[in-house]
Amino acid sequence: MEHKSATDLVKEAKQQIENLTPEQVHEELSNGKATLIDIRESEELKQNGKIAGSVHAPRGMLEFYADSSLPYHRPEFDKNKRLILHCASGGRSALATATLKKMGYDNVAHLDGGFKAWKESGKPVSEEK
Repeated sequence: MEHKSATDLVKEAKQQIENLTPEQVHEELSNGKATLIDIRESEELKQNGKIAGSVHAPRGMLEFYADSSLPYHRPEFDKNKRLILHCASGGRSALATATLKKMGYDNVAHLDGGFKAWKESGKPVSEEK
């Protein structure tokens, strides 16, 4: 069996999912149609701030929050709604988006380049509360 690196896995995931620019994400959020899910660790949010209105769901809990048959399920994870995931630079969110698609989430995408791309594009960042 051929072994793959994390980079290979991210590259494969990005070929199967919708990769959005900060501008596209900003537009979807401003029309109120999408929920932004921040999958970074709590520590990252404390250090770097967050995108206003995003819902925090650390990567390690994602599948459990997304599975409606489990007690961990969170209402933000709704298969009928538009979900956009983001992490720090787009690797974890690409993998997580591909995973949610496997779990039956059809209207899911991620912020390509992550929080870093969002900040570099001049989009607003708020302090973690």
